[in-house]
Amino acid sequence: MAYADQEVSGNRIAAFVVVALLHLALGYALVTGLAYEGFKKVINKVTAVDIKKDEPKKEPPPPPKKMAAAPPIVAPPPKFNVSTVSPPITTVTTPPPPAPPVLVVAPPGPAAAPPPPPRFTPKNAQPKGNPGNWATTNDYPTRALREEREGVTGFRVSVGTDGRATGCDVTSSSGSADLDQATCSNVMRRARFAPATDGEGNPTTGSYSSRVRWVIPKE
Repeated sequence: MAYADQEVSGNRIAAFVVVALLHLALGYALVTGLAYEGFKKVINKVTAVDIKKDEPKKEPPPPPKKMAAAPPIVAPPPKFNVSTVSPPITTVTTPPPPAPPVLVVAPPGPAAAPPPPPRFTPKNAQPKGNPGNWATTNDYPTRALREEREGVTGFRVSVGTDGRATGCDVTSSSGSADLDQATCSNVMRRARFAPATDGEGNPTTGSYSSRVRWVIPKE
């Protein structure tokens, strides 16, 4: 039994005892003839006993509940596309490298015979007569003579198989166009040659080069 229940039971017993005593006192007052006022005071005094019922002790209020902190906002993990299908495996067969070519070396044959030496020594075209007579002072251009212009003209003449000049080129100019032109025109007109020959002694085309010095004659 709790302590509070034991205390309430004791108070009740005391109340019963007081009530019994009141009855005895009342009977005694009636017997002895106590005055009404005295009886009234006794009654008021007795009835003034306040039997207080022990109130149960109030338990302290429970501590306030702590508000649970809101859980942190966590972004959902990104979705990964995990494919369970493995990629196809392609097997490439590499052909073996070709075998190196086999070089077949033929045995050396007999050395080629050197060509026979030419029967004749090739010769260039040779002038017939005196080349100095191809252009003389009588062929001096009139204007160049009047202006007293002199010079040396180099030339090269082409010779055909018949020994005649087929062309003339000025290889070095005298500085005067009329002197150069007079050189080639006189050579082409007067020059004669023994044609050039090949290794068999047969006539062939050739060329001849020389120079003409143009000098004004003195009186």
